[in-house]
Amino acid sequence: MLIGVISDTHGYFHPAVPEAFADVDLILHAGDVGPVDVLDQLEALAPVRGVFGNVDGPPVRGHLPETDRFEIEGVRFLMTHIGGHPKRWGRGIGPVLRTERPDVFICGHSHILRIERVPSLRGMLYLNPGAAGHQGFHQVKTCVRLRVEGGQARQADVVHLDG
Repeated sequence: MLIGVISDTHGYFHPAVPEAFADVDLILHAGDVGPVDVLDQLEALAPVRGVFGNVDGPPVRGHLPETDRFEIEGVRFLMTHIGGHPKRWGRGIGPVLRTERPDVFICGHSHILRIERVPSLRGMLYLNPGAAGHQGFHQVKTCVRLRVEGGQARQADVVHLDG
């Protein structure tokens, strides 16, 4: 299964997203969506799961949870917007990761692209796809294509949306 992972669109649907996610089976949005129409545009490409972010208002919060736990082809996912990173987890995230033991943890918020295995959490894959919107300090707009096969997250490819 091929999964598109995106975050921090802040209401901007980058024109390169349809090509980047043309063949994905599912899209995961890790929060700070902006207006709900961004979700509608993503839904036109593939089914969408997502979480709301700290800047999302009632319309998005009415569509998405704050945290999502799910399994795809035997791979356990945990997704939230504000998660921190392996050297400094967000408030309350470390205990949740140690208790729930997901195979893949996805978050956004920082606008900093980061993908790494976390040995202290059984090799959990930490994935922050960076930011795909205009707002924020990031210089490069990114998203990620994640391949899940045989009960494992096998490959994460970064897509630079601006070329």
